[in-house]
Amino acid sequence: MPGSGGAPAQGSWRPALREAGVTDARVLDAFDAVSRADFLPPSEKPRQWEDVPLGIGYGQTTSQPSLVALILQAAATRPGCVALEVGSGSGYLVALLAKLCREVYAVEIVEPLAARSTATLKRLGVANAWVRAGDGYQGWPEKAPFDVIIVSAGAAKVPQPLLSQLAPGGKLLIPVGPLHALDLKLVTKRADGTLTDEVLLPVRFVPLTGEAAEEDRSRR
Repeated sequence: MPGSGGAPAQGSWRPALREAGVTDARVLDAFDAVSRADFLPPSEKPRQWEDVPLGIGYGQTTSQPSLVALILQAAATRPGCVALEVGSGSGYLVALLAKLCREVYAVEIVEPLAARSTATLKRLGVANAWVRAGDGYQGWPEKAPFDVIIVSAGAAKVPQPLLSQLAPGGKLLIPVGPLHALDLKLVTKRADGTLTDEVLLPVRFVPLTGEAAEEDRSRR
């Protein structure tokens, strides 16, 4: 797992992210532009600079920033891309993606979190990102295809609807496996529609929920 849990020096994530192996200048700039504290409940705001997961209510967490940055680096976003996040929680990663992509769509199954993150993004003036409440296993087909898909919850397998919504040349990042032994997987769709995948690192995430996700888990 990346990160040591220490506080970044001088109120910037940049040194800690570099130490974790993040070199993408656009990702580092996005972290400078988006305040983690804006997406934390009041009780957790004093811990904004700790490189650890933090609770956001409803049994959910927001991931440690060094892991989020490594995921964004692996996604290889480029200006003009369209992204989808599944399990968007607080909306922090949505806001970071909004700095890196032309449009960002996000699905969150916990309705109060979807409403809260929508309100936060609106308050901050993020005009190119949209969050809706729903089952992220099914993606957001009306807005597909997506150049980048990030799943911020652990799944038993890669959901077929998300693979179908990935654009040729696109990248999908998802924690896959038993909940006690998840691996972050990078799936790339080639121009001809064929898929390649690689395991990047072991991770810990809350489970992907919803009927289809739970059926996948029960079959393992």
